[in-house]
Amino acid sequence: MNERARLTQLAETLQAAGIPDASRDARRLWDHAFAEGQRAGPQDRDAPNPETLQALDKAMAQRLSRRPVAQIIGRRAFWAHEFRVTADVLDPRPDTETLVEQALAVPFGRVLDLGTGSGCILLSLLAARPGATGLGTDISPAALAVAQDNAASLGLTADFAQSDWFAAVTGRFDLIVSNPPYIAAAEMAVLAPEVRLHEPRIALTDEGDGLSAYRIIAAGASDHLTPGGWLMVEIGPTQGADVSALFTRAGLESCTIHPDLDGRDRVVAARAPLHRGTDATLSP
Repeated sequence: MNERARLTQLAETLQAAGIPDASRDARRLWDHAFAEGQRAGPQDRDAPNPETLQALDKAMAQRLSRRPVAQIIGRRAFWAHEFRVTADVLDPRPDTETLVEQALAVPFGRVLDLGTGSGCILLSLLAARPGATGLGTDISPAALAVAQDNAASLGLTADFAQSDWFAAVTGRFDLIVSNPPYIAAAEMAVLAPEVRLHEPRIALTDEGDGLSAYRIIAAGASDHLTPGGWLMVEIGPTQGADVSALFTRAGLESCTIHPDLDGRDRVVAARAPLHRGTDATLSP
C-alpha cells in the first residue's frame, strides 16, 4: 500500500468512528508513526518498516478511543513553537493565541502566568520579548514539570512555582495573564470526549458557574500589578460582560473584550490605575 492509499484508509477509519478532521488527524498520526519507525533504520514512505506499522496501529487505537492527537504524539504547535503535551495539561488551542497576541501589544518587563499548564502562554511571551522575565504558577506539580521541560527545550529561562492562584506569589508584575478553568460544571457533560475524558478536569472547570477563578484573580490583581500594569485572561465566549464587571468592580480600568479569529469573545483585558506621582513608564 502506498502512502496516499494508506492515508485515505486511515482517514476513512477515523471518519467512520465519528472523529472530526479525520484527514488532518490521519496525516499527523502517520507522520508520527513514520518518525518513530525511522529510529529503527531508513525506510520508504510507500514501504514502511514493521516498527512504523506497529506505532501506527498503536496511535490509531488511541485516537479511536478519542484520545487527543497532541497527547498521542506528545506535542502541539502553538504560536511560534512546539510544546510538549501530556494528559496533565490542557492541549494548547489556537483560540488561546488571541491572549498571546493581545499581551504582546502592551509593554511589559515582568509577567505572571496564573495556571500555566504546559507553559505555552508564558514561554511564547518570553520568547517574543527578549529581556523580559516571567513566573508561571500552577496548583499541579505534574503540570509544572511539563512547563519546566518546555522551557528547557526552548532554551528559555523562566521561574515556576506551585501555587493556588496568588497564594505563593509575591511582588508585582507589569503583566498578569491566565487561561483559567472557565467551563461551568453543568456544561462538562456536553464537551467532546477528547476534552471531557482526556484533559485534566481541574484545568477545565471550577465545578461551579465557571467564574470562580475570575473572582479570585480580580480580587488579587491590584496587589500584584505595577501601576498601569495589565491583566489579561482568556474567557468562554459568553463570559465577557461578567468578567469585565468583576474587573471593573475590583478597581481595574480600560476594560476591553477582544475576539478570536472566529469572532467570538475570547480575551478580557484591563489595566491597573496609574497612581499620582508614580512613573507610568513600564519596562520595555
